[in-house]
This record gives sequence, C-alpha cells and structure tokens, in this order.
Amino acid sequence: MSVVIVTGGTFGLGQSITVELARRGHQVVAFGLAQAQVSSTAQGIESVQKELAQAGCTADVLEADVSNVADVQRVVDHAVSRYGAIHGLVNNAAIGPLGTVLTTEEPVFEKIFDVNVKGTYLMSRAALPHMVRAGGGAIVNIGSGAGYGKPNMAAYAASKGAIVALSMAMAYDHFHDHVRVNVAIPGGGGIVSGMSVGRMGGDVDAFVRKPVPGTAAGRPATGRDLANAVAFLLSEEAAAISGTVIDVGCFAHQGGPIPTKT
Repeated sequence: MSVVIVTGGTFGLGQSITVELARRGHQVVAFGLAQAQVSSTAQGIESVQKELAQAGCTADVLEADVSNVADVQRVVDHAVSRYGAIHGLVNNAAIGPLGTVLTTEEPVFEKIFDVNVKGTYLMSRAALPHMVRAGGGAIVNIGSGAGYGKPNMAAYAASKGAIVALSMAMAYDHFHDHVRVNVAIPGGGGIVSGMSVGRMGGDVDAFVRKPVPGTAAGRPATGRDLANAVAFLLSEEAAAISGTVIDVGCFAHQGGPIPTKT
C-alpha cells in the first residue's frame, strides 16, 4: 500500500487526483480549506467525500492550510502515525488571482507566494525526511502554463515559474536519495477547476461555453486526465523519471494554448 499526501486535494483538480489515486489502491491523505480562497470556488470537503463514496473507495480527508507550518506538520504526523510511512506527495494547492504588476496589491502577491511556493516548500520539507529514511519516494508538483508567462497573471505566473525551478532543484538535491521530483501541467484550456471557474465569477456554464483549443484528444482536458499523469509519475513505471515536466493538454509549456480552429 502506497501512502500519498495530496495538498488542495478536496476540490477541483485536487479532488480528481485524490479520487483517482484512491481508486488505484493508494492510501491517500488529502487536505484543503473549508472556505473558498481568493479567485476560487473551491471549498469544503463534502464534494470529495461524496465522489470517493461513489467510486467505492476511501481516503483520509483533513482540513488544513498548506501555508501554515503547524498545519502541514499535523498532516504529516497524521499520515505517519496512522500508516507508518509517506511514499508520495502531490503539491497541488494553489490560488491564482488575476492581475498585472500594477493591479496586484502587495498582500495578494504575498498570499499567492505563501500558498503556491511556500506551501510547496513547507509540505516537501516535512515529507521528504520520511521518504529519504524509507529509501525513496516521489513528489509531483502541479504547475501551470502560466509558469512560462501569461497576460494578466503576473504574480500567479511568477509563482508557477518558481515551482518549475524549485522542482528541478529538488530533483537534483534528492537524486541520490531516490526521491523523484516531477511537474505535471494541466493545459489546453477548458479544464474545469475551482480556480478557473472562480476567475469567471463562479459561472460554470460561461466557463464551459468559452471556446478553447482543448487537447489532441479532440476535447478539453479533464481532472482525470491530469490525475492519470500524476498516478503514472508516482508509480514504479516512472522509477527512472525525475526532473521532468509532463504537459497534460496541449503546449501549455510553450506559450500555448494553440489558437482555436477556424
């Protein structure tokens, strides 16, 4: 049984990751916040619990703040005391308010980095010693095409660019510890998440109707598409893969998405 912690694992893309990993037999410890965060509709734990029940699987679902060091340690302590080990970590928790450098207020800028970058650092710092002592493990950090630069996403883009750099540094640092660190990026537009819907004022229908290029599959990516890639990167099939980026969608890492077909 593989024990995996999923941050921001209670709604949207994180919920898809939690459920898919649980469906595949991992013991998942997922956590998030009860209240919606800035620019997001993600909230509560009832949604993930309902989907887990529908899928016929279970996971530990906790309320915790990834940017709070005490909360992070509490989640790690829960996983270790209950299951004896941590084999995998998915750093998914993120917020993404829109804005340029001129329109982003300093507290918002700081909050984005607290959650997206510091949260990844705190969670990795708390989980890594357990992986190292166990002889190895796998970390998957969820990135964004914005990490290579997108308009009106200055602070969010900067934070996701930092995630790519941090992931590559961690992959180097823990190569000989047999801890693999990779990045998965959802792309192609149209992927429904608490953040993406929140940027459109919570109007799911308007978000879904928005034209997008989607993926090579001929449709927008889904949370399960991302979860499948995460599951692969956590698996023994990816035992030799570290320090790489998997783009789940279309050209999210090259300035995409591509234009819609006319």
